Amino acid sequence: MLDHISIGVRDLARSTAFYDAALKPLGITRLYDGDHGAGYGAGKRAQFWLNPTDSPAPRNPQSGCHICFHAENRDAVQAFHALAISHGGEDDGGPGIRPQYSPGYYAAFVCDPDGYRIEAVTFSAE
Repeated sequence: MLDHISIGVRDLARSTAFYDAALKPLGITRLYDGDHGAGYGAGKRAQFWLNPTDSPAPRNPQSGCHICFHAENRDAVQAFHALAISHGGEDDGGPGIRPQYSPGYYAAFVCDPDGYRIEAVTFSAE
């Protein structure tokens, strides 16, 4: 359904360091790097973009807005969470089952350095 998503970040170097680490366990790598931003993808085409700006969207925990990335398994969700935290992210819900969403929904939530809420999820039992 979606082709790509872009978010504005205050410090591109800080954000690329964060996303390089956090997305690696999910098989997502930086595919584009330039003055106008950085693009990440799991294949040959970037689908998640960071664009430098002086005014990123303000953090609003009540908005319900977040970006969710697919993980192959629970180990990848756990690694995503640990690496995100160790690279400047803020815990917003550690790895675990979230039965309120659906049976087998295993996810972790963090806020990136600009306050965007991101998630990794798998439905794998492993």
